[in-house]
Formats: sequence, structure tokens, C-alpha cells
Amino acid sequence: MQSTNNSTQRYSLFTQLFLAAGVVGPLLFIVVFLIEGATRPGYSVWRNFVSDLALSNQGWEQIANFLVCGVLCIAFAIGLGRIWRSGRGSVWGPRLVGLFGLGLIVAGICVIDPGRGYPAGAPLTSDPQTIHGFIHGINGALLFNLTLPAACFVLARRFAADLQNRKWATYCWMTAVVILVLSVLTTVASPLVEKAGVPFPIGLTQRVQIIIGWIWLALTALRLLREARKAISDQTTTCIAAPTANAN
Repeated sequence: MQSTNNSTQRYSLFTQLFLAAGVVGPLLFIVVFLIEGATRPGYSVWRNFVSDLALSNQGWEQIANFLVCGVLCIAFAIGLGRIWRSGRGSVWGPRLVGLFGLGLIVAGICVIDPGRGYPAGAPLTSDPQTIHGFIHGINGALLFNLTLPAACFVLARRFAADLQNRKWATYCWMTAVVILVLSVLTTVASPLVEKAGVPFPIGLTQRVQIIIGWIWLALTALRLLREARKAISDQTTTCIAAPTANAN
């Protein structure tokens, strides 16, 4: 009976809501920035960062997008900690996902400086001019190049311990590798290519990186949510069957 109560608390409605937040947050973020990028006057999907959408008189929309996604990712981290109470990744898995969410909140508070020709009249250079722009740049580098790939690897290690989740573990570490490769392209290769006078689609490359990483996060949250609901369903079936067996 004690084991049943512990399982109920572990996969409670609140836990499921926290896990669901990890599904909604990243997908909502992608939808919003894709719509904004396609409709914002003067904005170039080819050369402008997603963070550039936080500029201009419509910038509040992307700022809110950062903040909402950050809060929902932190909620997902809480849910992850509730279902993974021990074992591989039980400590650093939730922590890294939580740090990722915190980084998104920082990105929303510390807005990027104008650059890359956006908004209209902004310089073509992308060097930070303010403390907010500097913090945004450092935070973004840590977010893409360290926190998210590390979370992928840690969760991959957790999934690899279960034979039924080996394929998902492969998906996790492959996602980390792709993100790291794209990070190198956006932070190292693009400045070298542009100095040579060749236009580099840094905005498009970053979008691909975000979509791959955020979709991985949402699908992982969805997988864990389904597992939680199945555990509750199996537990309910067992509880109903137990009295019947005793009666017989």
C-alpha cells in the first residue's frame, strides 16, 4: 500500500501538468518565432537571429515568447525531478533543463542589441554595444553550446539504461551532436565566411538549430508524460484487480 501511495504522488496530476509544460513551451516558442519572422517588416530570416525579433515596437511579442517558454521549461524540470527521483540523470537532468529555462528568461530580460540591419537603420555589425547585449550574447552561447547539448547527453545516459528506451537514447545524443555542429557553424565558421565576402545564412542556421533542439525537448517531455499516464493507468488496473482476486 505504501508503494502504491508513493507511485501516486510520483505521477500525480501536478507532475503530469509539469511534464505537459515541457511539451507546450518549446512548440509554442517555435510557432511564435516562425510567424513573427515571416510577418515582421524589414526582418530577414536569412541573416537575422531569432533574438532580433525582440527589437522594434513589436519586440514585446518575442520577449514574452522567451519568458513564457522559459517558465514552462522550468516547470518541466520540476516534473522531471518528481519522476526521476534516483538513478542516472536524476540530479543533472532536471538541473540542466531548469538552467535551460532560466537562460530563456535571461534572454527575454536582457534584449539583444540592434544589428544585422534590423531594425531599419541598425548597423550591419553584430557586436554588443550595451551591457544587456553583452549578457544576451554570453547567455545565448551558453544556452546553445553547453546547456542544451549537455541536457541531451545526460538524458541519453538515463534512457540508455533501459532496453526499451535505447533508440530514444540514440535520438538524444544525435540531437546533441547536431546542435554542437550547428553551434560551431554559427559562432566560428560564419564570421570567417563573411570576412571573405561570402554571405552566410546565420539566421537560417540558427533557426534549424532551435527547431531541432526545441522539438527534441518537446518530444522527450511528451514521451515521459505518456509513461506517467501509463503508470497511473496500470496502477489503477492493479488496484481494481486486487480486491477481486482476494474475494476469489
